[in-house]
Amino acid sequence: MLGINGPEFILLLIIGVLVIGPSRLPEYTQKLANLVKEVRRMASGAREQIKEEVGIDIDEVDWKKYDPRQYDPRRIIKDALLDDDTKPVSAGAPAVAATAAVAATEAKPKAPARVIERLAEGEAAPFDTEAT
Repeated sequence: MLGINGPEFILLLIIGVLVIGPSRLPEYTQKLANLVKEVRRMASGAREQIKEEVGIDIDEVDWKKYDPRQYDPRRIIKDALLDDDTKPVSAGAPAVAATAAVAATEAKPKAPARVIERLAEGEAAPFDTEAT
């Protein structure tokens, strides 16, 4: 409760009783009780108003669907990159479709070998004077 532990709360109550005084204490406790009742009434009224306008109960809403963390671009890209592109062929599919699916997974084009050109030992690296 607002970062106040038990002993601190009791100390605040004692200071409040001393400052307010025993003559005005019942009046202020009644005002506090009325304030708590009013806040509870307003909260339930807001809940009922939302239920009337939206048509659903707040307790029935799946709040995980509205969590903004699920729309993290890094996670979406990672899931898309790790997603398997090949779809399994159902058992009832024609044999032609099954063989085509197998052939598509086996016939992946091979990347060309990367050629790395190296300078001869002692040869200076090319330098463009106009680029700087």
